[in-house]
Amino acid sequence: MEVQGKIKMIGETQTFGSNGFRKRELVVTTEEQYPQHILVEFVQDKTDLLNSYKVGQPVKVNINLRGREWVNPQGETKYFNSVQGWRIEAAQGAATNMPPEAPKEAFEPATNLNEEDHDDLPF
Repeated sequence: MEVQGKIKMIGETQTFGSNGFRKRELVVTTEEQYPQHILVEFVQDKTDLLNSYKVGQPVKVNINLRGREWVNPQGETKYFNSVQGWRIEAAQGAATNMPPEAPKEAFEPATNLNEEDHDDLPF
């Protein structure tokens, strides 16, 4: 799976526990009608992948969805999801799935319109 958009935030690398587990967070804002702010975690050696990227840069991030089950001390089972990044690359221009729009001056306006002509289009 992948997420495309512009980098909104790049967090600092965090280290946890005695074994030195490393994690770094990235927020990508999608460029669509209703933009989404997607938090992506990079762990261990993948945290270094973010070193050459900057806020505002358009990127494409390859991700995996991760799910975990946890039983709390009261015996209730809880489920957690995370989005884990494993690859990132600079995207070219806008990160949408729309085809590029033709320049407005590429087409001349129609001047021979006649409202009385029969239109056989079904819509």
